[in-house]
Amino acid sequence: MAALDAKIAAMKAAKEPPKRHQEEHYSQAHLAWRMVIELVAGLGIGFGIGYGIDAALGTRPLFLVLFTLLGFAAGVNVMIRSAREIQDQRLAEAAEENERDEHGD
Repeated sequence: MAALDAKIAAMKAAKEPPKRHQEEHYSQAHLAWRMVIELVAGLGIGFGIGYGIDAALGTRPLFLVLFTLLGFAAGVNVMIRSAREIQDQRLAEAAEENERDEHGD
């Protein structure tokens, strides 16, 4: 009976998808949302600053357009920096994994 239980457990384990894939999918979605939020935040802050300056000086829409474009550029810059950070982290993890595989740990 114990041998049958062991075989059933082994077959169930073989059919289950690895949890790492599910965690990786969640991680990718989290990173994508992070980048979208960074871009929208840059646009929103630039829009708010431009609108505030235009309202104070009565120069609509000069500063609104200027600061919205600057906010967009800042958002893209932060997105690129985040992507570079994520890429460096993934490369470090891959190098660490390869090092462990080479040493047989």
